[in-house]
Amino acid sequence: MTVTLYFHGASGTVTGSCYRILHPNGQFLVDNGLFQGNKSVRELNRKPQPFVARHMDFILLTHAHIDHAGLIPRLYREGFDGPIHATTPTAGLIEYLLADGAGIQESETERTNRYRARRGETPLEPLYTTQDATEALTNRVAHPYQQWIEPGPGVRARFWNAGHILGSASIEVEVKDAGNKTIRLLFSGDIGPDEKVFYREPDAPSGFDYILCESTYGGRNRDDYTLEQRREALKKEINAALKRGGNLVIPAFAVERSQELLHDIGTLIKTGEINPTRVFLDSPLASRVTRVYKENAAMFEDVQLSADELFSDERFRIVESVQESKDINNIRGGAIIMSASGMCDAGRIKHHLRNNIVRPDATVLFVGYQAPGTLGQIIQSGKSEVRIHGGKYPVRAQIRTIGNYSAHADHGELIEWIAERLPAHGALFLTHGEDEARKAMRGDLMKLGLTSDQVIAPMLDDAFELLSSGIGARSQPKIPRIDSAQMCCDWNNEYADFSIKLGRKLTDAKSDGQRMKIMRELQKTLSGLS
Repeated sequence: MTVTLYFHGASGTVTGSCYRILHPNGQFLVDNGLFQGNKSVRELNRKPQPFVARHMDFILLTHAHIDHAGLIPRLYREGFDGPIHATTPTAGLIEYLLADGAGIQESETERTNRYRARRGETPLEPLYTTQDATEALTNRVAHPYQQWIEPGPGVRARFWNAGHILGSASIEVEVKDAGNKTIRLLFSGDIGPDEKVFYREPDAPSGFDYILCESTYGGRNRDDYTLEQRREALKKEINAALKRGGNLVIPAFAVERSQELLHDIGTLIKTGEINPTRVFLDSPLASRVTRVYKENAAMFEDVQLSADELFSDERFRIVESVQESKDINNIRGGAIIMSASGMCDAGRIKHHLRNNIVRPDATVLFVGYQAPGTLGQIIQSGKSEVRIHGGKYPVRAQIRTIGNYSAHADHGELIEWIAERLPAHGALFLTHGEDEARKAMRGDLMKLGLTSDQVIAPMLDDAFELLSSGIGARSQPKIPRIDSAQMCCDWNNEYADFSIKLGRKLTDAKSDGQRMKIMRELQKTLSGLS
């Protein structure tokens, strides 16, 4: 029996990280993340997974972000009972992230079922529950960096700093094949940039049979910057927003981005360079995660504030209760409001956007990647009207973006990271990126001496035999779980955009007669398609 590697997520899309290794002594997963993005991609979370959960022996987890860990409770709901191996900080963070994810699943399913009930449709079950998340957390096993573990027969692994978020890791894995030969793999996880507050640069050994590397920012290079220059860019955006008179709304991921922003905002307040009336971090999850960061402050680098000052300015309001969150809506200007999720597809940020996006004096500042089809990407793209919680809202606020808060390495940094890990005797797999990003990396990778056959961009549920002598057979699913074209151009988003444009066209028509003409012509077109 050969060693076979399956790509069950983050293949042709950025989210849903999930890799399965089948080997002579069993099978296991590396990550099991939630799919995020447009509706077609999100629907993958509810479709049957292409493996039997109870047959998995264990999970190796690269880090705590929900697109890498968010489907783990579903595994336990479906019969998995094995351990989750992760670094010590990651084991601490998922205590909050998985519980929060379960709460979101339960509340959003309840909201969806109220809508379905009005339409006479069958109610849905939540993807997983708080009880499932609790069961997952009882199976955490924490490990230090750079220490070999043996999670199962014929398997060794160790974690290396990935410089992405607290506890993030690249995972080195050794698996025995049927001939007792060792297959060496490296799973990059998410790689952090060179200039990053809190952590040293990413690290890992070199010389593998197979390397799997993320490609989120493939083809995109950020301007070179220092942490001081990044803070200066943030200062300019904050002061410009405050000068407009309204609030500054920042969609920010609860893990890492919120803490980095609090650190930089606190530093700018301390030096007198900005003067907001209040700084709200409105996210129960971000509040709990921030406490984990304070507990680990001793391990941080490039921090401008003492451990006592970190996240502790008197103007900071870390909000947990629903009522406190609602009270923020009474503030008309002078406040910085940070809230999750970072892509605006769930959580309290949607309420703050709904309350501020219609105001010309307000500002929405994006500080991270927005996956295609998310509310964040739709706003960022310049749409004049968006749907939030089923309602239509004109976009009158200033929409701004700064890129230097990304927790991901850019194109050049990814190529450099790969170069330092080579050789890859068998193949290099580009994952966790859209097709254009992966295509952009191929040319530069071949300049490093890799052949075109060695640089592989797998699609969802592709499988590869991993031989000690080189890559073996490739197989693809007979029935794809998703039409690959829908990963970037979802029909649901096109339909929503069409509905908004049609509504505007009818509203702008000068008479009821013109409106009838528009609708009759549309009906004639639709009849011709049937």
